[in-house]
Parts: sequence; structure tokens; C-alpha cells
Amino acid sequence: MTKKPIIGISGSIIKDQGGIFPGYQRAYVNNDYIRAVNNNGGVALILPTSPAETAKQIIASIDGLILSGGQDVNPFNYGEEIQQKCGAIFPERDDFEFALLEAAETKKIPILGICRGAQIINVYRGGKLYQDISYRAEHTLRHFQLQDPPISTHKIEIAENSLLDRIIQKDSLVVNSFHHQLVKSVPESLKITGTTSDGVVEVLEDPSLEFFLGVQFHPEMLIDSVKSINKIFRKMIEVSANN
Repeated sequence: MTKKPIIGISGSIIKDQGGIFPGYQRAYVNNDYIRAVNNNGGVALILPTSPAETAKQIIASIDGLILSGGQDVNPFNYGEEIQQKCGAIFPERDDFEFALLEAAETKKIPILGICRGAQIINVYRGGKLYQDISYRAEHTLRHFQLQDPPISTHKIEIAENSLLDRIIQKDSLVVNSFHHQLVKSVPESLKITGTTSDGVVEVLEDPSLEFFLGVQFHPEMLIDSVKSINKIFRKMIEVSANN
């Protein structure tokens, strides 16, 4: 039996809202991430938020890295103070994920950032964020949908011959949307390869690497409703297996 590649998925912490341990902290990721990896040929491994110095050892044990969604990125990481509409931050998680990225890039394994994960990639490489959608001057669509996660609500245009274009083989996708922060500026090392009609950045990649992709939407929530989305995970896992 061929060994399946291990895909690490960065986790977060959730506090119990009730039960016998209200306020108790639990490490977790949403199960859709697990299904997206396992259903497409990989072995999912949750990476709980840990001290940054453990990242190199953790990356040594995996074949691909997914940075999952969650809290707002700490504005200090891109040289700003927290504004009124910035949401909850988790500085320890930022530090851990920056360290994961550094180690993963050194090892040259595939990297996929989803929602917050795409923003972490952008900030790690030197980009900035809008701390809330309302701080963007241009007309902006709703990017935090009220519908169920598997329902697609806005279209993204995909750049020709980009990584996502080669994977999906379509020039556009209708996807879901659950973010109140937006990419504001992008460093030279990253290329914008997907946007919505309002000009909001939805896809980032590093064209110099075989698989280095950030998506602002949630493909893991669409694996049942938008079948072509599975190609993103299959391609990542294929590249992970060949490293």
C-alpha cells in the first residue's frame, strides 16, 4: 500500500460556552478540513497552536501545510495599531504560524492558506490588511455571507495560467465568503491571481514555487457542493506525495 502524504492543518483554541466546564479551552479545527484532506488522498493531522520554537520539528514530520481560518491577524504584525472594528486576535497563533511558514518554505513543502491562512501568508511576506471591510474606500460586496457554508455567494475571476487556473481549469468560480478583513497590499514575492468584481483580493500565489497558494474563501466547506473545489486539495496532496 502506497504511503499517503501527511497534511498538517494549523488549529486554534475554542472556549466551551456551556456544559460542565464553561470557559474551558480546547484545541480544534473544523472537521471539513479533515474531510477535505482525507477524502482527497491525504492523511490529516491537526497542529495545535504551540510555541514557535516547535515549528521546525513539527514541519519535519509532515508533507504539506494548510493554514486554517480563525481570528484576525494582529495588526502589530503589519505595523498598525488595532482599530475600532478589528476582531479578536490570537498573537501566539500568529507567531506559531509564521514559524510554521518559515520552516515549511525551508523544507519546500506545499502550502495552502485558507481565509485567515491567506492573510497570514500575505502578512508574513510583508503585505498589509484592511482591519475591517468598512475601511476600504471602494464599493465592496458582502464578504461575510448569511447563508450556510456550502452555498456559494460571489464569483471570483481567476488569472490565466495561474496555479488555480491550472488546477480548476476555469476562468471563474462561484465561492462562499466568511471574512470581515481584506488584503490591502501585497508584497512583490506574491502575485494576485483571483479577485471579485469589486476588486477584493481572493487568491494569492508565489509563482516561483510548485504549490504556494492562499485563498480568501473556504474551499473545505465546498467539497460536497462544488465538486471541482476538491481539485485544490488533490493537487496539493499530489505535490506533497512527490516531494
